[in-house]
Amino acid sequence: MRRQLLASTTAVALVFGVASAHADMNAAKTFLDAEIGNVSSLDRAAQEAEMEWFIKAAEPFKDMDIKVVSETITTHEYEARVLAPAFTAITGIKITHDLIGEGDVIEKLQTQMQSGENIYDAYVNDSDLIGTHWRYQQARSLTDWMENEAKDVTNPNLDLEDFIGTSFTTAPDGKLYQLPDQQFANLYWFRYDWFNDEKNKADFKEKYGYDLGVPVNWSAYEDIAEFFTGREIDGKKVYGHMDYGKKDPSLGWRFTDAWLSMAGNGDKGIPNGKPVDEWGIKVDENSRPVGSCVARGGDTNGPAAVYSIQKYLDWLKAYAPPAAQGMTFSESGPVPAQGEVAQQMFMYTTFTADMVKEGLPVMNEDGTPKWRFAPSPHGVYWKEGMKLGYQDVGSWTILKSTPEDRAKAAWLYAQFVASKTVDVKKSHVGLTFIRESSIQHESFTERAPKLGGLVEFYRSPARVQWSPTGTNVPDYPKLAQLWWQAIGDASSGAKTAQEAMDSLCAEQEQVMARLERAGVQGDIGPKLAEEHDLEYWNKDAVAKGNLAPQLKIENEKEQPQTVNYDELVKSWQ
Repeated sequence: MRRQLLASTTAVALVFGVASAHADMNAAKTFLDAEIGNVSSLDRAAQEAEMEWFIKAAEPFKDMDIKVVSETITTHEYEARVLAPAFTAITGIKITHDLIGEGDVIEKLQTQMQSGENIYDAYVNDSDLIGTHWRYQQARSLTDWMENEAKDVTNPNLDLEDFIGTSFTTAPDGKLYQLPDQQFANLYWFRYDWFNDEKNKADFKEKYGYDLGVPVNWSAYEDIAEFFTGREIDGKKVYGHMDYGKKDPSLGWRFTDAWLSMAGNGDKGIPNGKPVDEWGIKVDENSRPVGSCVARGGDTNGPAAVYSIQKYLDWLKAYAPPAAQGMTFSESGPVPAQGEVAQQMFMYTTFTADMVKEGLPVMNEDGTPKWRFAPSPHGVYWKEGMKLGYQDVGSWTILKSTPEDRAKAAWLYAQFVASKTVDVKKSHVGLTFIRESSIQHESFTERAPKLGGLVEFYRSPARVQWSPTGTNVPDYPKLAQLWWQAIGDASSGAKTAQEAMDSLCAEQEQVMARLERAGVQGDIGPKLAEEHDLEYWNKDAVAKGNLAPQLKIENEKEQPQTVNYDELVKSWQ
């Protein structure tokens, strides 16, 4: 299946290598024949009907040159290399789809928001910016736009209910501001073959008194990390954990991407804790941010957050390869596939395509992986009803500063690359699911055994506990950049975990105070609360039926718990 997909992708790139300026159904049929076939949730007649709609809707915008941008990941490379030229050939709208770094996407977006200059006609940016887009009101509300100005260019077959990530791109006003284009989770990753080895199982049971399996909590994860570190398997010394620690912007994502919530930071709530979210930012009943530090009722420097940082530091030092301390996100990503790591708490599933390549030490000869994905374990402060991990949801965003005709043409392209016609195929290439109909497609039932539990996870009820940064964050670009510097100080030993989080929450509140003074976000912007101690705010939270900030748990090593992976998957079905 994988080889066929790649072969047809190459074919369509050749067919549309030179973009035609003439929009017609012949180009659409060529595209469907060469690239899509039956790898779609629509049958051929429905595919052609959808293409006919795009051709007619695009007529007023023929020969326009439209520029869009996204970060460089496999899914977007496929869009830029294959889908953009196909869209141009089919509709006559000339698309330039730029691929740049994630930080650069945010920078361009910020520049356009601040200057009003139309740099790009549409952006694929993370839904982590939903709080920013809602408060600054510089992104078009897609809900309003589809009902009004863009009604004539909104695909009647768009089927928003089929998207699995729209709750992440909907603001507290109930309106959709971004359309999901790709999404992936960070999950627990482990060597299924090592966990099922009889000697490993017997040795583990003898040492710890319970069964080796998928850890349900951090106590079990820690035991498993200790058990495998230094153990010799297949003639190699192996490690029980993998992570990264270099003071670098990518260290920030490692923590803003829900690490604190996995420990039990914040309040209950799906997709995000309310009133306190996983960043530790608290909002009032009007969704106005009121603080980040415990002193204002926040939780960024509370016991659960500090515990999460301390565990990160302890595990990196004790159980990961020594080189991990000096690695960045991109440098550490390929390490587990090299065959010397037993488990990883925090694996972005966007690495899946690179981990199932033939010949890797973590692959069987029959093309199935020796590893599996499973739900991440949770820390001692975590309670049922909290989010349990992060999903990255790259989403189409159209700013108000983009002229209407250009915005409409870009909106057509955004819908094309997320359409039912192409989405199953796109999902096979990038493994970044956005539609329920794609996840349930028979081709993924067939491919599932070669993807190590990824399909089973996305078909499971567990997936709702994985979500992006939510609406409590008033200015994602300004606040996110504070994290890597604070955590970097803890990682380097310059500060303790408590000192690093005290510094981080204070810096977040300084940004919020500036936003409050400037009044740029109106009556939904920050309004900082009075200061009190932890006991005051904990008592206040409990009285209102909330959790955060929690008091310190004296014994943070709880009873370890594991579950058999195969039994877990059966329970989902």
